Amino acid sequence: MIKYHPSKQLMQKHIAGELPAGLSVAISAHIEMCDECSREFDLLEAKQALAVFETESNGADDDEFEHMMESITSLAMYDELIPHSADYFEYQGKQVQLPRAIAALKLGSFINAGKVSRARFELEEGPLRSSLLHIKPGGEIPEHTHTGFELTLLLDGTFEDESGKYVPGDFIMLDGRHNHTPKTEDGCLCFTLVDNALHFNKGLSKLLNPIGKLIY
Repeated sequence: MIKYHPSKQLMQKHIAGELPAGLSVAISAHIEMCDECSREFDLLEAKQALAVFETESNGADDDEFEHMMESITSLAMYDELIPHSADYFEYQGKQVQLPRAIAALKLGSFINAGKVSRARFELEEGPLRSSLLHIKPGGEIPEHTHTGFELTLLLDGTFEDESGKYVPGDFIMLDGRHNHTPKTEDGCLCFTLVDNALHFNKGLSKLLNPIGKLIY
């Protein structure tokens, strides 16, 4: 069962088009995977649309409003349905259907580091980095915190850290207040978004910190 969801405020900003592309993609994908947030999103979207409609109608005189409604209702309508062909990502010898918002993005090449593989999505987002992350069975990312924020949307498999175990659809937002050591027994696939380098806390992994800004 999905336990971690985007906040109501984030979904409202998503509806209003006020979020960067990677974060909007993650929210759209989560909504596709989560029935609870899909229902909540529909309600928020309807309320926001009604509020905009009422504001615009109150700001126009009767003739302008009537003309606007005539223009809308005179538009040609089409009911032809265009089927969506599922997009799959193959890993660990299986195919995983990706949420449509993620499948629509262009993905770069994978970089491998032990049991962790990462490929960036080709989005122009300034300091933000959106990636597809694959951790093989038994893989672990060393304990770290964040110099910015890290969003992880689990797409397939499971992983766990000091806070518990995560399942597909979980939307996990972390920042500099959190230390964790993600690890997976059976492997997992994630959409990730970060705005700065990770900071590793222990052992040899601390050697990566001086170049962390270059590889995040």
